[in-house]
Amino acid sequence: MNKIDHNDPLSKSTDIVSENIEQLQQLFPEIFKEGKIDWQELQATLGEHIDTENERFNFTWNGKSNARKEAQKPSTGTLRPAPEDSVDWDTTQNLYIEGDNLEVLKLLQKSYHQKVKMIYIDPPYNTGKDFVYKDNYKDNLSNYLELTGQTDDKGKKLSTNSDASGRYHSNWLNMMYPRLKLARNLLKDDGVIFISIDDNEVENLKKICEEIFGSSNFVGQLIWKKKYIGGKHAKHFVDLHEYVLVYSKNILALEEILMDRPSNELKKFKEKDEFIEEKGKYYTRPLKSNLGLRKTLIYPIEMPDGEIIETQWMVAKETFLELQKEGRVFFKKKRNGKYNVYRKYYANDGGGRIKVPTLIDDVSNADGKLEIKSLFEITEGRNIPFDNPKPTELLCHLIKPILNKGEIIIDFFSGSASTAHAVMKLNSKDAGNRKYIQVQLPEPTDEKSEAFNSGYKTIPEIAKERIRRAGNKIKEEHPDKAKDLDLGFKVFKLDSSNIKAWSPEVENLEQNLLDAVENIKEGRTENDLLFEILIKYGLDLTLPITEHEVAGAKVFNVGAGALLVCLADDITVAVAEGIAELKNKLNPEICRVVFKDNGFKDSAQKTNVMQKLKQHNIEEVRSI
Repeated sequence: MNKIDHNDPLSKSTDIVSENIEQLQQLFPEIFKEGKIDWQELQATLGEHIDTENERFNFTWNGKSNARKEAQKPSTGTLRPAPEDSVDWDTTQNLYIEGDNLEVLKLLQKSYHQKVKMIYIDPPYNTGKDFVYKDNYKDNLSNYLELTGQTDDKGKKLSTNSDASGRYHSNWLNMMYPRLKLARNLLKDDGVIFISIDDNEVENLKKICEEIFGSSNFVGQLIWKKKYIGGKHAKHFVDLHEYVLVYSKNILALEEILMDRPSNELKKFKEKDEFIEEKGKYYTRPLKSNLGLRKTLIYPIEMPDGEIIETQWMVAKETFLELQKEGRVFFKKKRNGKYNVYRKYYANDGGGRIKVPTLIDDVSNADGKLEIKSLFEITEGRNIPFDNPKPTELLCHLIKPILNKGEIIIDFFSGSASTAHAVMKLNSKDAGNRKYIQVQLPEPTDEKSEAFNSGYKTIPEIAKERIRRAGNKIKEEHPDKAKDLDLGFKVFKLDSSNIKAWSPEVENLEQNLLDAVENIKEGRTENDLLFEILIKYGLDLTLPITEHEVAGAKVFNVGAGALLVCLADDITVAVAEGIAELKNKLNPEICRVVFKDNGFKDSAQKTNVMQKLKQHNIEEVRSI
C-alpha cells in the first residue's frame, strides 16, 4: 500500500510543466537525451520555425517570467466543504468557491480539465481604485491565508493598485497572466472565454490573450453600451461603453454563434406550409441578387411556366438545388404573370436565429443595480452592496448562444454573482440544466459600508445571499418549473492541505515525528479529507456520494464505486471484506480504495487488508 506523501503527484494539483514535457516527449522523442531536452536537437527538428533573431515581435513587462512560473507551480492547498453555507448540498451540480482564484484554478486543473464550455470574467479594470491581488511568488497559498487574516490575528489590508505606482500596468498583467494561462486548460476544444474590460487595459489584455490563446483564436471584441446618459465629469469624451473580448480554445472547433431574433423581428414569420409542425412559420426573401457581379452565382433557373431565367442569384447553383430539394424554394407569380424566386426561412430552423452583433445596447448598468435593489428589498436613498454589478440580461445575452443545456460556465472573478443568477434565470426559461462554478476572493467589505452594517463582512457573504434570494424568487414566480431546476450550490473554501507536511528540521524533529504518526491537522473533518482526495484524484466535486456502514466502519462511495474511501480508525480485515462485497455489488469499471494511513489496528492488519483487496481485483489501494 503506497502512502500519499508530499512527494506524491496526488498530494498536489496538476504539475503543468511535467505534463508539457510528457506531451513534447510523445511528439518529439528524439529531442530527449538522458532525461533532458536537447535544445539544439529541438531547433533542428523545428527547422526554420525557430526565431533566432535578437529583435523580434513580443510583448513583455516586469515580472512576466515569474508570472509564467507561478502558473506552472502546483498547489498543495485544498478546498474545504461548507455544507452549512450551501443550498441543496446533496443534489446540486453548482459550485461556489471562496478563495484566491489563482490557487483555486490550480486545484481545479485535474477535476475540470477540458470540461468547461464557457468562461466569463469581469476582472478589476485597473482604474487605480479597484483591488489588485499582489501574488507572492514564493508561496502564494501562505500569502493568501495571511492576507485574508486566516494566519494572522491582525489581518492585513488588501491593497489597491494606484496609478502612481511605477509598475501600474505590470502589477495588473502579473495578476491576469497566470490566471488566464490556467483558465485555458479548463476549456473544452470548442470552449470560449468572454472578458469584460474598459479602456484602461483593453489593449494590454488583447496582447496577453493573443499570447495565451493565439491570435488565430480571436473571435471578436463586443461593445457594451453600459449607459445612455452621462458625461457630467468627463474631461474630453463621454464614456458610455465597455468591451467584452472573446477568444476560443480552438476556433476550428467553434460552431457558429447565433442568437434568437428580437421579438419584434419574429413578426415577419407569417407564412405556413406542410412543414408547419416541424419547422414553424416562415418568411421569404428574393433569391435574385442585386450585389456586384459574381460569375459563380450566375446560372439558369426554370420557372413553373417553363420560362428560363438566367441571372445572378444569392446562392450558388449547388446550394439552390439543395434548397429546392428540401422544399425551401418558393415561386410566386407577379401581377404581370411572370414568376419571382424566393427562399423560405423557417422560425424553428435557423431562420429564427441570427448572428450575434458586436454592439450590445439594450441593457445598462442601471439594470444591474435595480436587480440588486429588488432582490435585497433596498429602499430609495440606500446604497446597494456592490458598486457596478453586471446586469443578468447582459450575461444572458452572452451565455445563451454559447452554453448548451448541461454544460459548465466558470466565473473566477464572480463578485456579485451575476453569472450564477443569469444561469438560473436562463434555466428557468428553457428548463435547461446549465451549471456554474463561481470563484471569489473573500474580500472584506468596507466597515463604513451598508453591507458591513447589514452583517455582510465579505463579498462572498453578499453574493451567496444573492444566489439564495434569486433561487427563492424563481420558486415563487415559477413553482412548477422550479421543481425540476437546480437552484442550489455547494460552497467550498480554499485552505491549506488537511495533511501535515513532513519537514525534517532538527529543531522541530520531535514535533515532526509526532506529526508523522498523527498526520491529519487538528479540526479537520472526514468530509474535509474526502473532498481533498476527490480534488487530488481529479474527480468532479459534484459526483454523487453515499455512505455505507461496513463492519462498523464508515465507507464513502464516490461515483458509484469508482472511489471507495474509509477514514475510520482500527481498520481490520473485516472492513476489507465488506469493501470487497460493496465493490462487487456496485460493479464499477475501475475501483480505487483510500484509507487513513494511521487508521489500521496494526501493521499485520494493514498487510492482510491489502491481500484481501487484491483477491477481489482491487489493485489501486492508497493511504493518506
